[in-house]
Amino acid sequence: MGKPGGKPPVRAFPARQARRAAEAGARLAQTQKAAKVARMTARQAAQAANRALRAVIAAAKALAAAATAGGGVVIAVVVVICLCGIILASPLGIFFAGPDETTGAISPAQAVAQINGELGEKISSMQAEGGYDTLEIQGQPPPWSDILAVFAAKTAGAADGTTVAILDAANVEALRTVFWDMTKLASSSRAVEHPASGDTPAWTEQILTVTITARTPDDMRVFYSFTEEQNKALDELLANSDMLAALTGDLTISDATAKKLLADLPADLDPERRAVVETACRLVGKVNYFWGGKSLVIGWDSRWGQLTKVWADGSSTTGTYLPYGLDCSGFVDWVFYNVTDGEYVIGHGGGAHMQHTYCTPISWDEALPGDLVFYPGDEHVGIVGGRDTNGRLLIIHCAFSQNNVVITESEGFVAAAKPSFY
Repeated sequence: MGKPGGKPPVRAFPARQARRAAEAGARLAQTQKAAKVARMTARQAAQAANRALRAVIAAAKALAAAATAGGGVVIAVVVVICLCGIILASPLGIFFAGPDETTGAISPAQAVAQINGELGEKISSMQAEGGYDTLEIQGQPPPWSDILAVFAAKTAGAADGTTVAILDAANVEALRTVFWDMTKLASSSRAVEHPASGDTPAWTEQILTVTITARTPDDMRVFYSFTEEQNKALDELLANSDMLAALTGDLTISDATAKKLLADLPADLDPERRAVVETACRLVGKVNYFWGGKSLVIGWDSRWGQLTKVWADGSSTTGTYLPYGLDCSGFVDWVFYNVTDGEYVIGHGGGAHMQHTYCTPISWDEALPGDLVFYPGDEHVGIVGGRDTNGRLLIIHCAFSQNNVVITESEGFVAAAKPSFY
């Protein structure tokens, strides 16, 4: 057994070590392949975004040049401003949606995480209310790129439409409505008799099957009775579905609390520690909690948000289906893995306890941004993000209770430790 602050002892088992080395090599190859795919997807999304941006800029320049040629410099500026206003008010405004403290607007990625979490809760409640032993899922919700396209065309494309460049409470509710209109749930149940076996008596297994039917954008054209203009807008949005998909996995730091946390970091903070805190903040509000959820992917993991069976033992959610995400130690691993561009996994394949063994114990007063904190028995782990105005630690962690990556005070955490990474 290893002690906190030291590495577990290594014993010589040649055959076992050879097998583990082979398995580790296979896992590394899979991880590298996933990382390569993720980078390719990101590049493709960026290229599409650049093409769209160049088109907007070219149109603006053309109008400005035409106005300037007539001697109206002020008119040229007004034309450009009006063009931007037209774009923001149109269904294409979804590409500019972002958080805004004044209106309470959130980013598309945050809205998607909220609604994904609600889907998981809905399915879990269907199982719990019926007292079913086993849950089976058939099908998946529609791609979020389709949902966002339909939402934007419906909301901003109507004659009395409103902008989708601001995802305030009203627009998030409108997006939620579109999601459920496009995601239909049906259920059926069956009983399976299991005969007695050894000391186990005969029993009846109650199985719930939830079938998810995804409606397509073409289905929604009819369902919502889209006008010609809305159909044109939908076609244009679907032609840029890669850009819409990129919105759901945007790693821009958008949470207001996270921004303030970063702004309050000490100016002389070690760059490695600053990078850890910044990287941790990129997932705040965007990735759901998933027991046993891990990710050794550089950047956004395309599996996040997909309904997945919770396979790891030891949780009340085991056996249910939830949007895939991260657990507490998986979040910490992802952060350090991304900070080092895939060269370092702080837990070396283990959970919170293993992460603790690769740290040196420190006092609360010694804790700096980027250090780790733990619950009793290493049942939970978080990253120190900084301190509030009263000097109390602020923790970035993936919390089961809030089903997301959050920033909270240090309540519940009892031990602080400095990772050997520093």
